[in-house]
Amino acid sequence: MTGVPGGTGVGWRSGIAAVLDDVDGLAFHEVIAESLRPDAVPASLLRRPVVVHGVRLSPGSPEGVDPGRVAHLAACAAATGAALVSEHIAFTRAGGVEAGHLLPLPRTREALDVLVANVTATRAELDVPLALEPIAALFDWPDDEFDEAGFLHRLHDRTGAPLLLDVANTFVNARNRGRDPRADVDALLAGLPPGAVAYCHVAGHAADAAGLLHDTHTDPVPDAVLALLAHTVAQLPVPPPVMLERDGRYPPAAVLRAELDAVAAAAGHAAPCRAGAGAGRGAGPVAAPAADGPAPA
Repeated sequence: MTGVPGGTGVGWRSGIAAVLDDVDGLAFHEVIAESLRPDAVPASLLRRPVVVHGVRLSPGSPEGVDPGRVAHLAACAAATGAALVSEHIAFTRAGGVEAGHLLPLPRTREALDVLVANVTATRAELDVPLALEPIAALFDWPDDEFDEAGFLHRLHDRTGAPLLLDVANTFVNARNRGRDPRADVDALLAGLPPGAVAYCHVAGHAADAAGLLHDTHTDPVPDAVLALLAHTVAQLPVPPPVMLERDGRYPPAAVLRAELDAVAAAAGHAAPCRAGAGAGRGAGPVAAPAADGPAPA
């Protein structure tokens, strides 16, 4: 439905580009739109099919989406030949103030109307589908009219936009609220038609002093998230494309390759890393990351 290649992908970052070049079995890259210049696309990024991932469009903002940001997403998609653009079900801007972080929407009819209007306006300027990602959030608004599954079902019914299902976000949100992550996945998928999930994210998290989990993208993917990914895939007609998000504190190349293979195994995909691959330029520790946008969610 969306053209995202089946298999396992990874978020392209300049700090691990050399390592990723040596992983022959990767199916696709996802690149942060705000870190990309359409007139200077790195050759390493174009070695594989691309998904463009935005972090600052703010489709939940009542004042509407910024035309310049929409145009940038479209230009990035055109420059990379992207099969898909994705963004977050969130807002980063309100009243002209940039929060610098992905903030959750109230799950109300009014917020849903705003989101649908902004998604519709954005899609009109894109030549490829737009997938929407529910974020990891530390709080829910007190005036919510729907649970997350009900809100997402209504969003899909009204827009037809496919879902970018971040399994790590689902895990963190459920655990922080004392719920069963598998039950949350089941409730979401039960109300979506076949093909509604464009692809999945997985990432690591860490706990703070109060025991709250934070979606960091800098920690290893824990076994519990891999198990939730396997559970999610088992509910779907075919294994969806899945990708690893890493945004800093990159491990040695061999560890990163092992993590990619573990993600692939949990998703039911072939291992992307061949034994002994990357023994050259990507074999040692990778470089420090460049700043790619707001904090992960």
